[in-house]
Amino acid sequence: MFMRVLFLFLCLAVPFQAVSLTLGIQKLDSIVPDLKDKRVGVVVNHTSQYQGVHLVDSLLAKNIKVVRIFSPEHGFRGDQDAGASIANGQDTQTGVAIFSLYGKTKKPTPESLANIDMLIFDIQDVGVRFYTYISTMHYVMEAAAEHGIPLIVLDRPNPNLAFVDGPVLEPAFRSFVGMHPIPVLHGMTVGELAKMIKGEGWIAPAEKLQLTVVPMSDYNESVRVSLPIPPSPNLPNDQAVQLYPSLCFFEGTAVSVGRGTSWPFQLYGHNKVALGKFNITPHPNNGASNPKLNGQLLYASDLRQSNVHGLSLEWLVSSYSKFAAANEPFFTAASFFDKLAGTDKLRLGILAGKSSEQIKKDWQDDLLAFRTRRAPYLIYERILDPK
Repeated sequence: MFMRVLFLFLCLAVPFQAVSLTLGIQKLDSIVPDLKDKRVGVVVNHTSQYQGVHLVDSLLAKNIKVVRIFSPEHGFRGDQDAGASIANGQDTQTGVAIFSLYGKTKKPTPESLANIDMLIFDIQDVGVRFYTYISTMHYVMEAAAEHGIPLIVLDRPNPNLAFVDGPVLEPAFRSFVGMHPIPVLHGMTVGELAKMIKGEGWIAPAEKLQLTVVPMSDYNESVRVSLPIPPSPNLPNDQAVQLYPSLCFFEGTAVSVGRGTSWPFQLYGHNKVALGKFNITPHPNNGASNPKLNGQLLYASDLRQSNVHGLSLEWLVSSYSKFAAANEPFFTAASFFDKLAGTDKLRLGILAGKSSEQIKKDWQDDLLAFRTRRAPYLIYERILDPK
């Protein structure tokens, strides 16, 4: 049995004011009749649990036949490096076969689906386009549609639900870190996004997908959620989850975001260009077997106490200026940077010396159009969106 304890601490805009929230997984009994006598495949990882009981265990306890586990980036246990190839295997605790959807194969194969009657997706996302769990969901949806297998999405909260920001992905920059024409911060739950992927025809054949979303109760844009189970090794706490949308762009540059330290995605620094007064040295650790600037003393900005939420470009723009002044290369992986951004306009704007305000102004019309486009697929109340 999975013994991790899951506690969700939820509050309104007023700090620590508790509210009731019912997750999709808590409504499991509502779908059990549909699962009886079915061979079920589950798309899950370490976050797919409620009060310490994993979805796999919950289904088996209800005499549901789970025949296969599909695991995303970071693996079934959520302890693998970003980008590390994940092998197939078997869950030692339940004996269920595990099929990896991160490595050579990112989409369920016909062979892996051959004896499956129903699929369930239940993974905690963070609401950022380049976080690859939603790319895995895309391919699962597509495979389910192709093979006539119904898919159930158990919805979970988005810790960045209140934010819609960043460039909308352009088709030429589509990749596994950005598959849909949505902004970096899309402000949707996985259930809402699944409805949009199907409704907008972003998979083929979308019309053949039998999609069911089990929604949460008592959830809306004003609810703030703390994720006590780290969704991946380098997002160990709420601060990292909040800073991730802004700091991940540094992955396409020479700058370290703290992988290989105790505070990944809570600092940014370099060994030659001083980006702050905080000194720290990355070393291999769980989730970063070969971190950027490994063994080098970083001159970093410490963001552990930062109150920045949403998407900030200030750190990116100011760091580029410092690198330019020091005649040091900044965009060391320009192609990957553009894939993260979903466009080359962000990088070109920085190179042109635009301020963060000027850059953000360029994508406001696209964000308004996106809000209008996503409106039919929203399950939970929004304050600013078109009705």
